Amino acid sequence: MPTRHDIRNVAIVAHVDHGKTTIVDAMLKQAGAFAAHAAESLDDRMMDSNDLEREKGITILAKNTAVKYHPKDGGEPITINIIDTPGHADFGGEVERGLSMVDAVVLLVDASEGPLPQTRFVLRKALQARMPVILCINKTDRPDSRIDEVVNETYDLFLDLDADEDQIEFPIVYACGRDGIASLTKPEDGTVPADSDSLEPFFTTILEHVPAPEYDEEAPLQAHVTNLDADNFLGRIALCRVEQGELRKGQTVTWIKRDGTQQNVRITELMMTEALTRKPAEKAGPGDICAIAGISDIMIGETLADPENPIALPLITVDEPAISMTIGTNTSPLVGKGGKGHKVTARQVKDRLDKELIGNVSLRVLDTERPDAWEVQGRGELALAILVETMRREGFELTVGKPEVVTKEISGKVHEPIERMTIDSPEEHLGAITQLMATRKGRMETMTNHGSGWIRMEWIVPSRGLIGFRTEFLTQTRGTGIAHSIFEGHEPWFGELKTRNNGSLVADRAGTVTPFAMINLQERGVIFTEAGTEVYEGMIIGENSRSDDMDVNITKEKKLTNMRAASADSTENVVPPRKLSLEQSLEFCRDDECIEVTPETVRIRKVVLDQKERGRTASRAKRN
Repeated sequence: MPTRHDIRNVAIVAHVDHGKTTIVDAMLKQAGAFAAHAAESLDDRMMDSNDLEREKGITILAKNTAVKYHPKDGGEPITINIIDTPGHADFGGEVERGLSMVDAVVLLVDASEGPLPQTRFVLRKALQARMPVILCINKTDRPDSRIDEVVNETYDLFLDLDADEDQIEFPIVYACGRDGIASLTKPEDGTVPADSDSLEPFFTTILEHVPAPEYDEEAPLQAHVTNLDADNFLGRIALCRVEQGELRKGQTVTWIKRDGTQQNVRITELMMTEALTRKPAEKAGPGDICAIAGISDIMIGETLADPENPIALPLITVDEPAISMTIGTNTSPLVGKGGKGHKVTARQVKDRLDKELIGNVSLRVLDTERPDAWEVQGRGELALAILVETMRREGFELTVGKPEVVTKEISGKVHEPIERMTIDSPEEHLGAITQLMATRKGRMETMTNHGSGWIRMEWIVPSRGLIGFRTEFLTQTRGTGIAHSIFEGHEPWFGELKTRNNGSLVADRAGTVTPFAMINLQERGVIFTEAGTEVYEGMIIGENSRSDDMDVNITKEKKLTNMRAASADSTENVVPPRKLSLEQSLEFCRDDECIEVTPETVRIRKVVLDQKERGRTASRAKRN
């Protein structure tokens, strides 16, 4: 079959924080994507263009870039299309979508941490798609790097995932992405490769081992929509991988929709990616990744085909969601009082959720019994928290329910999602971690001691046991522990879990928080609100030191008298309140609690605000 030798399509996949985005930055700079003076002034992590990505230091959306590589032997320049994928398990849908655009993957592994749960996930997907793999051992300059052991662990992972002989014969590149240096020769542990001063060996390995796109000259046009974007002037933009034939600007093509129906449409604009920008182009051939405009309702996974002979490509399928939460309009007494321009109606919330479905293939939105609330299902807690945070920044006021797991019925029994969790921690915290995981019905699979004072454990644990796990885990390990998990499948229901032992301090009336009331209540537990905050009945203002809930008056004022005291009033200090972020609030929530999210604040509240009604419900539950 004819082959296009002037193009390569590759995805860079790895566990979170192993250096994917950093190495892509170095590739862009060294391939001459920017002028010398521009390259010096560029920020790090250029591919993380989203505000939340920069704040959290993780990649959330899969993005593509292209570098023009000029071979040192003076041959024709070759375009390398690179897909930078997220490393966090919750954004696995982005990884699966990215793999549908490429012909090979670069598996990036940290020289110290080795293969972790997300490494297993992305490698399994690549092996299932029969893709060649290039192994890149990154961060070789880390003082605690153990290159030989990490390479052996990666081989073990390939064998564990049933890789065949061809797949296990992969090339290995050693790199320090931060310095932009790569080598085919293994350096000493803790050092930068000495026989190279650039990423040249990395580029040559990609050209040698990533197959060039093959095509059939007689085949009709087929282009797969793999991503969506938007432009203020062009409207919806579809990112496509051309499989066969040619796409041209102004061409009429057949749009084959998800339901199988067909419609003839005209491509009004065609663009190709060059570094971080899209530039107008006249045509795109087999293997090219291009952006097209002119189809306002196009969706991910659909096909653009030849009007004379329309043949659909397979739809992109992703793994099932594991976590769900209810998102609805704000129903608290303070709705709409935070500022002007807030979006508070059910229609606005529903339109925004429908818009999110267009570009997010791993999300589902289901109707509930209430017209102003919807059940949103996703891969994990973080993915749903990112959605809520994005909507909050766009001016929405929401009520968000406690995250729950999505169960399945298999052979008449209820099955729940389980996760494989890898924990790295200093040895002295082994007992605390074991106790913590036991209460969450975790089952230890393996434990290894590298002899450096740190241990690595692998656990199988139900997904609902990990809701609210991270805060407690960091407290128990004094901030030193590292935990990562990945969806592993479904197992029969594990039984009842009780993960939060302490109750809530609940405001029993509306008003403003006073320092006098805070001083009296701070012995009862941890306060979340500061003086001057407006509260309402049913709002949670702190965590009780006991297991049951307590209704308290946080608005109580000190009464003034005209009686003179023998001594001056004693001064007491108010303990600073514990401020909870959105993720921490989701972890804190119990079944009868929810979160009020507005652009200015995040408040935790009871689902039933009325104190007497809650009391009646509790007494009925005890009688039953």
